[in-house]
Amino acid sequence: MARITSTRQSPTNRARTRASAGAGLLLLGALLTGCGAEPGEIPLSEIRPESPSATPEPTPAATPGVVDAAAGAPAASSAHNGLIVSRAYTDASRSTSAIVTLAPDGSGQHQITQPPDHARDDRPDWSPDGATIAFDRTDPQSGAARLWTVATSGESAHQISQLCDSSSGGTDCANEDERAPAFSPDGKQLAFSRSWGAQDPADKTRSQYSDLYLMSPEGTDVQRLTFLTNDKPYSGSVSNPSWSPDGKQLTFEYRTSATGQPANSRAIYVVSADGTGLRQLTPWELRAGDRADWSPDGTRILFTTYPAGPDNAPGGGIYTIHPDGTAIGALTPAPSDAFYGAAAYAPDGQSIVFTQAPAGAGADLYSMRPDGSAVARLTTSTDKWLNRPAWGTAAVPAAPSAAATAAAEPAAQAQGEPTEEAQSDDE
Repeated sequence: MARITSTRQSPTNRARTRASAGAGLLLLGALLTGCGAEPGEIPLSEIRPESPSATPEPTPAATPGVVDAAAGAPAASSAHNGLIVSRAYTDASRSTSAIVTLAPDGSGQHQITQPPDHARDDRPDWSPDGATIAFDRTDPQSGAARLWTVATSGESAHQISQLCDSSSGGTDCANEDERAPAFSPDGKQLAFSRSWGAQDPADKTRSQYSDLYLMSPEGTDVQRLTFLTNDKPYSGSVSNPSWSPDGKQLTFEYRTSATGQPANSRAIYVVSADGTGLRQLTPWELRAGDRADWSPDGTRILFTTYPAGPDNAPGGGIYTIHPDGTAIGALTPAPSDAFYGAAAYAPDGQSIVFTQAPAGAGADLYSMRPDGSAVARLTTSTDKWLNRPAWGTAAVPAAPSAAATAAAEPAAQAQGEPTEEAQSDDE
């Protein structure tokens, strides 16, 4: 039986975890005790929090409004704004998606993963040095996602060893799904979401348990971080972690099911990197979801809201909030007739990249200042439905000089190859 100990394991002792997980409903600003319980020398399927989940008194929710300028825009930074990475569909039916990179101005779009037909590469995240991108790939047959990494150049794509060995069988490995990897600021850990267990009879897309985990980028030193569904199977799902700049905290999305409390809602939570201090950051009424993003100076958390109803429905918006849950501010107009997707800060904190789709149209990437002004469209490939962007430090490839281009064109034409002007940026 696979085990995880409370101490870090060496790379030669690669962990294969099994699990049951979670705790119950939390209210805004409330703290839980026992959420950082150490697994110890017992199977994960037997783990329970050290103490029962309390239901603290609710605190007043902040009211969305104009961004609180006094809270401080990101401090000036010398960080390099490199490439943006995003998910993009590769076919008109939107059955296959790949990971693409592009320059900060939207040019030079380049596909860097080559998924099989009907597979979906999604939720990319940069390593701190900009050399590697982590993402998840959903298998077209099983529907389960696994974690992958790829070099910025598109080389060396490989799957990270999954936690559960399916050959061992058992309910702890049933329907295992690992997705939404996020590099820690020092590059030594990946946070990710894991779900497993029997499928919900009322919703075949949902498994019994869902929680947040940490491990090394090689798939070793596995640690379980949260216990949100441990005592309430099928009550919700955990996903989309994001690290604070100092590496001490993470945000993540908690999305409740039809049997959750409240039912069919979503919110952003915060937890310390050691598993303590779990608390709800955004009120249920906002329906905040997807991957939130911390400003480089750590003073703001950027998040997106989604209306009740079908996915990709218009009516949400992009907001910021202080890490203590105060000063919620809207960056986009409300009410809105557009769909807004995930948003992310530039490494220097002076720009934000986000997804927007006008009603009835496809999605593209846009940029704006941290206060919501100076909105600019970056891409015009609405058929690809670009979404979940992340902004890294990877160097933007230099454009060829005019002299080099002029010299290359005759040779290309002589060989019957398309010239630079005839080639598409959407590879």
